Amino acid sequence: MPTPHLSIVIPVYNEADNLENLYRRLTHTLDAFGKPYEILFINDGSRDATESLLEALFHRRPDILRVIHFNGNFGQHMAIMAGFERARGEIIVTLDADLQNPPEEIPTLIQAIEAGHDYVGSIRQNRQDTWFRRHASRINNAIRARITGIVMTDQGCMLRAYQRHVIDAVVASRESSVYIPALAYSYAGNPTEVMVQHCHREAGKSKYNLYKLLRLNFDLMTGFSLVPLQAFTVFGMVVSLFSTLFVIYLFIRRLLIGPEAEGMFTLFAILYFLIGVGLMGLGIVGEYIGRIYKEVRQRPFYIVRNTLEQVGETTHV
Repeated sequence: MPTPHLSIVIPVYNEADNLENLYRRLTHTLDAFGKPYEILFINDGSRDATESLLEALFHRRPDILRVIHFNGNFGQHMAIMAGFERARGEIIVTLDADLQNPPEEIPTLIQAIEAGHDYVGSIRQNRQDTWFRRHASRINNAIRARITGIVMTDQGCMLRAYQRHVIDAVVASRESSVYIPALAYSYAGNPTEVMVQHCHREAGKSKYNLYKLLRLNFDLMTGFSLVPLQAFTVFGMVVSLFSTLFVIYLFIRRLLIGPEAEGMFTLFAILYFLIGVGLMGLGIVGEYIGRIYKEVRQRPFYIVRNTLEQVGETTHV
């Protein structure tokens, strides 16, 4: 079995309705590519017919397909990491299974890699998402760029290509909570971005809800920058300064005018505001402590139940 030049890493969770079409379009595109390739499907604990369909696809083309079944649902990023750890190609491409990013766009990314870039991100043209998703993404992109200094025009597009050395660095990092494209970007020496098409989801539904999108941005901010902590420290210093000045003002007012009940509700409003600020600060600190906790307990990031792959002329299950 020849060493593949290209590895396609596809995390899959409850995408049974899309797998056949994805397989057909993807293999047609890559067969025309003309170089050895492999496709790695990582089944992230799917609860529909995904597992049986992946096994059927594997038996059609065991020479190019490899299937990894997780023991449960460990998340998209852990599925991608599992694919990275097992990918053998010199160029590694990540792709969602929902067909919103057409497999036919993969040659565009490969051309950019072969032109000398070691990281190729993609920007979705005519994005086929809801108004909320599009505008929330723009806000997140702006905040992330300002806080982390990582410039990715479209951070939510999974269609990306990497050279081998970038993936090796990502795998070696062994971080439990990390946004992989941003980490890879920080390791890349000559990154670029290309425009790609974006399509309506043909079947199934998006696995990213509001909570997961918020978690993703917390991972971005706390994983690549100390700005949230630093900004809160500066804000706390400013609030403390104004609070001190306000106490001095109240003391002088009491000496000159005497005690009075006026302004009580204002004081309560200020008190509740400061309590809210304190709770927000505890939340920010908690995010960083939570990341430390995940790292030091050293639990496995995911558990592989079984793998389907062909080694030489033998199929391993």
